[in-house]
Amino acid sequence: MTRLGELERAVMDVLWDLLPGRSDGLMVREVVDALAGRELAYTTVLTVLDRLAGKGMVRREREGRAWRYRAAASREAHIAQLMLDALDLGGSRDAALVRFARSVTGTEAEVLRAALSAAGEPSAPGSPATPTARTTPAGPTTPTGPVTPAAKAPEH
Repeated sequence: MTRLGELERAVMDVLWDLLPGRSDGLMVREVVDALAGRELAYTTVLTVLDRLAGKGMVRREREGRAWRYRAAASREAHIAQLMLDALDLGGSRDAALVRFARSVTGTEAEVLRAALSAAGEPSAPGSPATPTARTTPAGPTTPTGPVTPAAKAPEH
């Protein structure tokens, strides 16, 4: 997954922070208005949105002569994919996961335990190892096959 530049992230934040009543997306002018403090030109925001669409980060639908843009996935799904991509950078995935687990707060550790428990994964130290999920261009998989929707983290 492509990391976002500073302006791309600002535009995505606008799309991710849409009110539930606006799940149909925003027109370019609405994104420009939401970024008013930045004094960006309409064409600059249009270019960023077009590039984000090319990267698969946003979906766009024609509305008259203009486009309506919305995030292709939730902020949480994007962050989770970045974390998985970081694990693929090399070295030991297990060592990176252990270091990460040791760096989270107690509350964050409880959230992780609850998520693992809900997914049917062992969370107690010394529990038997389970296959590691991997993400391929076709999507997340385990050594035994694709990850089912029930095993994926919920998207909000």
